[in-house]
Amino acid sequence: MITQGRRGMAFENVLNYTNQLYSNQGRALINKRPTPVKVLKSKGTRVLSGFFEEKSTVDYDGIYKGKAITFEAKSTEKKSLPLDMVSNHQVNYLNQAEEQGGISFLIVEMRTSKQVFYVSNGMLQKYIKDAKNGGRKSIPLRDLEVYAHLVKPQNGVPLDYLSVVDSLIYSEIS
Repeated sequence: MITQGRRGMAFENVLNYTNQLYSNQGRALINKRPTPVKVLKSKGTRVLSGFFEEKSTVDYDGIYKGKAITFEAKSTEKKSLPLDMVSNHQVNYLNQAEEQGGISFLIVEMRTSKQVFYVSNGMLQKYIKDAKNGGRKSIPLRDLEVYAHLVKPQNGVPLDYLSVVDSLIYSEIS
Protein backbone atom coordinates (compact mmCIF):
# COMPACT_ATOMS: atom_id res chain seq x y z
CA MET A 1 0.00 0.00 0.00
CA ILE A 2 1.26 3.50 -0.85
CA THR A 3 1.02 5.88 2.09
CA GLN A 4 -0.29 9.43 1.77
CA GLY A 5 3.21 10.92 1.93
CA ARG A 6 4.68 8.55 -0.70
CA ARG A 7 1.96 8.74 -3.37
CA GLY A 8 3.85 11.17 -5.60
CA MET A 9 7.34 9.68 -5.27
CA ALA A 10 7.45 8.14 -8.75
CA PHE A 11 6.27 11.46 -10.21
CA GLU A 12 8.87 13.33 -8.17
CA ASN A 13 11.58 10.93 -9.39
CA VAL A 14 10.62 11.64 -13.02
CA LEU A 15 10.73 15.39 -12.32
CA ASN A 16 14.12 15.07 -10.66
CA TYR A 17 15.40 13.09 -13.66
CA THR A 18 13.95 15.71 -16.04
CA ASN A 19 15.69 18.47 -14.09
CA GLN A 20 18.98 16.56 -14.18
CA LEU A 21 18.64 16.24 -17.97
CA TYR A 22 17.93 19.97 -18.25
CA SER A 23 21.08 20.65 -16.26
CA ASN A 24 23.16 18.20 -18.35
CA GLN A 25 21.87 19.88 -21.54
CA GLY A 26 22.67 23.34 -20.14
CA ARG A 27 19.01 24.38 -20.52
CA ALA A 28 18.22 25.22 -16.88
CA LEU A 29 19.34 24.79 -13.30
CA ILE A 30 16.37 23.60 -11.25
CA ASN A 31 16.63 21.92 -7.87
CA LYS A 32 14.37 20.04 -5.51
CA ARG A 33 14.08 22.02 -2.29
CA PRO A 34 14.61 19.94 0.83
CA THR A 35 12.00 20.17 3.56
CA PRO A 36 13.69 21.50 6.72
CA VAL A 37 13.85 18.68 9.30
CA LYS A 38 15.00 18.85 12.91
CA VAL A 39 16.82 15.60 13.63
CA LEU A 40 16.17 14.21 17.11
CA LYS A 41 17.94 10.89 16.79
CA SER A 42 20.31 9.52 14.17
CA LYS A 43 22.68 6.64 13.63
CA GLY A 44 25.50 7.53 11.27
CA THR A 45 23.93 9.22 8.25
CA ARG A 46 20.51 7.67 8.90
CA VAL A 47 17.81 9.75 10.60
CA LEU A 48 15.86 7.63 13.07
CA SER A 49 13.48 10.30 14.34
CA GLY A 50 12.76 13.95 13.74
CA PHE A 51 10.12 16.46 12.75
CA PHE A 52 9.55 19.13 10.15
CA GLU A 53 10.90 22.38 11.60
CA GLU A 54 8.94 24.73 9.38
CA LYS A 55 6.68 24.68 6.39
CA SER A 56 8.52 24.32 3.13
CA THR A 57 7.89 26.89 0.42
CA VAL A 58 7.58 25.01 -2.89
CA ASP A 59 9.03 21.77 -4.22
CA TYR A 60 11.33 23.18 -6.92
CA ASP A 61 13.17 26.37 -7.72
CA GLY A 62 15.97 27.48 -9.95
CA ILE A 63 16.85 29.62 -12.92
CA TYR A 64 15.85 29.43 -16.56
CA LYS A 65 16.91 31.90 -19.26
CA GLY A 66 17.95 34.39 -16.60
CA LYS A 67 14.62 34.22 -14.72
CA ALA A 68 13.76 32.66 -11.40
CA ILE A 69 11.50 29.64 -11.73
CA THR A 70 9.46 28.14 -8.87
CA PHE A 71 6.89 25.39 -8.93
CA GLU A 72 5.00 22.96 -6.79
CA ALA A 73 4.42 19.38 -7.94
CA LYS A 74 1.18 17.56 -7.11
CA SER A 75 -0.06 14.08 -7.92
CA THR A 76 -3.62 12.86 -7.49
CA GLU A 77 -5.72 9.80 -8.27
CA LYS A 78 -8.90 11.88 -8.29
CA LYS A 79 -10.62 13.23 -11.39
CA SER A 80 -9.89 16.76 -10.18
CA LEU A 81 -7.13 18.59 -8.35
CA PRO A 82 -8.34 19.36 -4.82
CA LEU A 83 -7.24 22.92 -4.04
CA ASP A 84 -6.51 21.95 -0.45
CA MET A 85 -3.57 19.91 -1.76
CA VAL A 86 -1.81 23.25 -2.26
CA SER A 87 -1.30 24.92 1.11
CA ASN A 88 -1.83 28.63 1.64
CA HIS A 89 1.86 29.35 2.18
CA GLN A 90 2.67 27.64 -1.16
CA VAL A 91 -0.02 29.64 -2.98
CA ASN A 92 1.35 32.84 -1.45
CA TYR A 93 4.93 31.94 -2.31
CA LEU A 94 4.10 31.20 -5.96
CA ASN A 95 2.22 34.49 -6.19
CA GLN A 96 5.02 36.50 -4.56
CA ALA A 97 7.64 34.91 -6.81
CA GLU A 98 5.63 35.83 -9.90
CA GLU A 99 5.08 39.39 -8.62
CA GLN A 100 8.88 39.67 -8.40
CA GLY A 101 9.21 38.72 -12.07
CA GLY A 102 9.71 34.97 -11.67
CA ILE A 103 7.96 32.11 -13.45
CA SER A 104 5.60 30.27 -11.09
CA PHE A 105 3.28 27.33 -11.68
CA LEU A 106 2.06 23.91 -10.59
CA ILE A 107 2.92 20.67 -12.32
CA VAL A 108 0.02 18.28 -11.75
CA GLU A 109 0.00 14.56 -12.41
CA MET A 110 -3.52 13.22 -12.96
CA ARG A 111 -2.91 9.52 -12.44
CA THR A 112 -6.42 8.47 -13.54
CA SER A 113 -5.90 9.87 -17.03
CA LYS A 114 -2.10 9.39 -17.06
CA GLN A 115 -1.63 13.08 -17.96
CA VAL A 116 0.61 15.80 -16.58
CA PHE A 117 -0.42 19.45 -16.71
CA TYR A 118 1.31 22.78 -16.34
CA VAL A 119 -1.08 24.97 -14.34
CA SER A 120 -0.13 28.62 -14.52
CA ASN A 121 -0.04 30.65 -11.32
CA GLY A 122 -2.79 32.84 -12.79
CA MET A 123 -5.07 29.84 -13.27
CA LEU A 124 -4.35 28.59 -9.75
CA GLN A 125 -5.04 32.02 -8.24
CA LYS A 126 -8.35 32.28 -10.17
CA TYR A 127 -9.60 28.91 -8.89
CA ILE A 128 -8.56 29.73 -5.32
CA LYS A 129 -10.34 33.09 -5.46
CA ASP A 130 -13.46 31.42 -6.89
CA ALA A 131 -13.35 28.75 -4.14
CA LYS A 132 -13.17 31.45 -1.45
CA ASN A 133 -16.29 33.01 -2.99
CA GLY A 134 -18.27 29.76 -2.78
CA GLY A 135 -17.09 28.10 -6.00
CA ARG A 136 -15.57 24.66 -6.58
CA LYS A 137 -12.90 23.50 -4.16
CA SER A 138 -11.05 21.69 -6.94
CA ILE A 139 -9.97 22.03 -10.55
CA PRO A 140 -11.76 19.36 -12.61
CA LEU A 141 -9.82 17.32 -15.15
CA ARG A 142 -11.95 18.73 -17.99
CA ASP A 143 -10.85 22.27 -16.99
CA LEU A 144 -7.21 21.18 -16.87
CA GLU A 145 -7.60 19.72 -20.36
CA VAL A 146 -8.99 23.04 -21.65
CA TYR A 147 -7.18 25.76 -19.65
CA ALA A 148 -3.92 24.18 -18.47
CA HIS A 149 -1.09 22.96 -20.70
CA LEU A 150 -0.33 19.31 -21.32
CA VAL A 151 3.27 18.41 -20.49
CA LYS A 152 4.63 15.82 -22.91
CA PRO A 153 7.84 13.85 -23.32
CA GLN A 154 9.93 15.61 -25.97
CA ASN A 155 13.41 17.02 -26.58
CA GLY A 156 14.88 13.94 -24.89
CA VAL A 157 13.19 14.55 -21.51
CA PRO A 158 10.25 12.65 -20.04
CA LEU A 159 8.31 15.74 -18.79
CA ASP A 160 9.38 18.67 -20.93
CA TYR A 161 7.66 21.45 -18.98
CA LEU A 162 10.22 24.00 -20.19
CA SER A 163 8.73 23.72 -23.69
CA VAL A 164 5.44 24.91 -22.16
CA VAL A 165 7.29 27.77 -20.43
CA ASP A 166 8.90 28.69 -23.77
CA SER A 167 5.55 28.68 -25.60
CA LEU A 168 4.00 30.90 -22.92
CA ILE A 169 6.95 33.33 -22.99
CA TYR A 170 6.77 33.41 -26.80
CA SER A 171 3.01 34.08 -26.76
CA GLU A 172 3.57 37.01 -24.32
CA ILE A 173 6.07 38.68 -26.65
CA SER A 174 4.15 38.20 -29.90
